[in-house]
Amino acid sequence: MARPPKHPQIPAREGVSPSCVVLPHSRSAPWSLLLDFLTERLSVVDRAAWAERLARGEVLDDTGQPLTPDAPFEPGARVHYYRHLDDEPAIPFEASVLFQDEHLLVADKPHFLPVTPGGRYVQQSLLVRLKRQTGIDSLSPIHRIDRETAGLVLFSVQARDRNAYQALFRERVVHKTYEAIAAHRPELVLPTTRRSRIEEDGERFFRMVEPDGAANSETRIERCEVRGAWARYRLTPLTGKRHQLRVHMNALGAPIVGDQFYPQVLRGPQEAEDFSEPLRLLARSIAFEDPVTGLSRRFDSERSLDWPAP
Repeated sequence: MARPPKHPQIPAREGVSPSCVVLPHSRSAPWSLLLDFLTERLSVVDRAAWAERLARGEVLDDTGQPLTPDAPFEPGARVHYYRHLDDEPAIPFEASVLFQDEHLLVADKPHFLPVTPGGRYVQQSLLVRLKRQTGIDSLSPIHRIDRETAGLVLFSVQARDRNAYQALFRERVVHKTYEAIAAHRPELVLPTTRRSRIEEDGERFFRMVEPDGAANSETRIERCEVRGAWARYRLTPLTGKRHQLRVHMNALGAPIVGDQFYPQVLRGPQEAEDFSEPLRLLARSIAFEDPVTGLSRRFDSERSLDWPAP
């Protein structure tokens, strides 16, 4: 299981911070070599590739020293490695930095770009791109938005500030607004507030569902503009459940244009992207009292959503 490194001074490489695995403590473990363990337990990478990474010095001990392909298995040892993918898909869109000081960085993210490494993406993630662009290895996202969503993402610049900024989101003292384009439903009485229970779909982990039960999500929904069959909506989430805005709009009979998961799965998370059909969802603005500087902060995305064809 990967964990944060014990020694933060082990540097990032090409914007990627090292992952860490703790070897089982059992003296009767069946592996004689570290390579044997890595091959079996981290099998996404095959034995030959692990051997190459060890030979290139990409696997380190807890002091930051490279481990060799013939390194023995040491029970309880902490091993650090740099994650990369040989066939990572390219994402042909760039983020912009709207604000940066010694504590905070605000990025304006395009559609399709994940915030952090995961799955098919490492270098093609906002965090890694920003680390390479700024040279700041301590950058850390304060919150997340879906890979499919465009707009504002906040990062702490210094590790000591991270918890103070993340507490803003835990304590729900951040005012966020989103914009979405979906079908114009004139029969909907708006503004309205949608409250429901949202849980992970037991059959498809990448989707969320609304079962019966006490509400754990809340979104304020307003209609801002109408163009023929389509409308632009302002969405103000008061909670932060995964896919909350997409689920709530779908529940109102107005799924967001370009949504590949709701109401039906059109393309799974591992399938090739169609860059011509982004999700029309934008993290438009964010406002809060800065817990580090005491300043009132407000940031607005410079992006806009494309209207679908009439």
